Amino acid sequence: MTRDQVAQGAGATGELTAAQQEHEELPATPLTPAQAFDALYTFCAPALVRQTYLLTGRRELARESVERAFQLAWQRWPEVAVDRDPASWVRIMAYEYALSPWHRLRPRHRNPDPPVADPPDRALMAVLLKLPPPQRRTLLLYDGVGLDLPETAAETEASTPATAYRLMNARAAITARLPDLADPSELHERLALLASTQRLRAAQPPAVRTGSERRARFWTRAAIAFTVALIGTTALTLRTAPTHYEPPVPPGAEVQGVPPRVGQGPLSEAEESLRDKLRESMLSGPERLAPVGR
Repeated sequence: MTRDQVAQGAGATGELTAAQQEHEELPATPLTPAQAFDALYTFCAPALVRQTYLLTGRRELARESVERAFQLAWQRWPEVAVDRDPASWVRIMAYEYALSPWHRLRPRHRNPDPPVADPPDRALMAVLLKLPPPQRRTLLLYDGVGLDLPETAAETEASTPATAYRLMNARAAITARLPDLADPSELHERLALLASTQRLRAAQPPAVRTGSERRARFWTRAAIAFTVALIGTTALTLRTAPTHYEPPVPPGAEVQGVPPRVGQGPLSEAEESLRDKLRESMLSGPERLAPVGR
């Protein structure tokens, strides 16, 4: 092989290497909104269902809360996609929906779910559900999810001292009932174990997106129907409303100069004679008139 061939081979090899490097440096193909949503859902939904179960103690409500949170995220995807922490955004919405006090008015959520089979897990679940919702949420975020205190305060929309106070009260309540969970690391492991023992499955991402779009269409049509009804009612009111001012009828006034009503006085002799004559006549009327011959 001559030197020129070696040089040509080296040049060809160099061009191929540069092409490969250029191909490797090209940015990856951006995901579509549906693909990005599905990736976020696949990554966050299973753990979020278990967290909301610890928050509510109800399996169906936990799945429903996560689905509603992701449906809302899909409706506001341009906002969620640019958020610095989309998982935190969805978690906040799921927790807010799960802790809504209106669920107690729904018939299917009036009866509690069957208790956990394991006695230690059942005791821990009972203590968690007896905590006030703000303390339960703070404990789950800090000792369950593993957020630090400022992040927990930001998600619960409370100050850092208030969040620390809630956390201490929640830990004290759990330690009073379960002394073996006084260590925060042990509490974290028990919470993770309790959540993992439940067979909780989230819906598929396409089903969540379809449900979100269906719900958005329903509320859009409802808003349009309400607007049309309001416009029709306003038009009917304008059509039937009076176009000029009609003064009210004044109250009645007493008329002067009218003689008062008096009772009937005694009959005169002529009136008494006429009365007697009428009484003596036939009740059916006077007799038939007949010509009298002369």
